[in-house]
Amino acid sequence: MKIGMILDAPFPPDPRVENEAVSLVNAGHEVFLFCLKYADEKSSEIINGIQVKRYVSNKLEYKLSALAYTVPFYTFLMTRKIHQFIKETNIEVLHIHDIRIAQAVLNTNKKYNIPVVLDLHDNMPEVMKLYPHLQKFPGKYIISPKKWKQKEEEFIYKADKVISVSPEFIETLATRLPSEKEKFVLVPNTIRTSFFENYTVENSIIEKYKNKFVVLYLGDTHVRRGLQTAISSVVSLKDKIPNLKLVIVGKNTTDTILKEQVKDLEIQDFVDFEGWQNVSLFQSYILSSAVCISPLHRNLQHDVAYANKIFQYMSLAKPLLVSDAIAQKRLVEKTNSGLVHQEKNVSDFTTKILRLYKDDVLRTQLGENGKNFVRNEFSWEQTSKKLLHLYDNLLN
Repeated sequence: MKIGMILDAPFPPDPRVENEAVSLVNAGHEVFLFCLKYADEKSSEIINGIQVKRYVSNKLEYKLSALAYTVPFYTFLMTRKIHQFIKETNIEVLHIHDIRIAQAVLNTNKKYNIPVVLDLHDNMPEVMKLYPHLQKFPGKYIISPKKWKQKEEEFIYKADKVISVSPEFIETLATRLPSEKEKFVLVPNTIRTSFFENYTVENSIIEKYKNKFVVLYLGDTHVRRGLQTAISSVVSLKDKIPNLKLVIVGKNTTDTILKEQVKDLEIQDFVDFEGWQNVSLFQSYILSSAVCISPLHRNLQHDVAYANKIFQYMSLAKPLLVSDAIAQKRLVEKTNSGLVHQEKNVSDFTTKILRLYKDDVLRTQLGENGKNFVRNEFSWEQTSKKLLHLYDNLLN
C-alpha cells in the first residue's frame, strides 16, 4: 500500500514518525512523508526506506500555524502543498500526524476521497493551555484551546481510524465520543530494541559521574515537567547524600527559571544542567545514574501520556521515581519498576529518593522489573504490531 504521512514540521528528527514509517516500510508498504523545510535541506530523499518529500515553508507560516483554527491562512497555504504531494505520489491512504494540519489534509482530500488515519501524538488542546504564549496577550485572546478541542472531535468523526498513544488517552476519547470508539487503536510511544542493544558508551560521562549518586532527568525541561520539585529537594538531600548530583539533560525556554532557582538555593555544586545532548549519549547518562525521574505536574495531557524517557530508563535497568500523573503512575505500579511521589510535593519526592538511596536491593529489583517489562513486552517491535494490523485491514 502507498501510505502518505503528513507532518507539519521538519524531518528528521521525530522518533514516533520514524518508528511508524520504518515499521510500515519493513512490512512491505511504501511510505511517502510530507514534511516542511526552513533551510536548504534536500527536497526529496530516502531515509531508512522512507521517501521524504520536503516542501518550502517560512517563519510566517510557522507563526500562522498557531492560528490554524482562528483564521484559515495556514490551512489554505498547507492545502496547496498537500495537493501537490498527493499528485506526485499517488498515495492510497493519508496518515495525519496530529491535528494542526488536519483541516488542510481533509480539505484537500475532498477531491481524492482516500482513507484517512488520524494519529494523535498528544492531547493537543490540553497541551496548548500550558504554552507560555497562551497565558498572556495577545495569544490568550486569539487562540482558543476550546476551539481546537472542537476541531479535534470533528477530525475524529471524519477519520477512518484514530491512533492514540496510551490507554488513558483512548479512555478519555471514548468517553467523549462513544460512537467512535471502534476507530481507536493504541500505538504507544515505546523505544526500539536498538536503543538498549546497539549503543556506544561515552566514557567521559561515566568517568564524570562514577563517584556520584546521580538522580537523572532526560528530555524537555519546561517547568510543567516538574523539575522545580526535584531542585527544591536537593536542599535537604545534599545533607543526607553527600555525593548527590541532580543531572538534567535537556532544555526549554523556561530553563532560566530553573537555573535561577538553583542559584537562589545556593546548590550549584549539586545540580548539573547538561543542556540538550545528542540522543546517542542518552544511554551513557542513564548508565551513570542511580535513580531516573519523571516528576510531571498533573494535567489532562500528562495524565494520559507516557514520556518516552520512562522506557529508556527502564530498558537499562534503572529504578524510577515518577509523579502521580495517572498514566505513568499506573505503568510504574503495574510493572513494579519504581516509586511514585505526589506531584509538586517536595517532601514526598525527598522521602522517596532517600528510600531508594538507602536500599540497594530495592533499586536493583525495581530496575530489573522495568528492564524485563520493556525488553519482553513493551519495545517498539512489540507495540507496533497493532499499527501493522491496522494497515493490513484498512482497505477491507
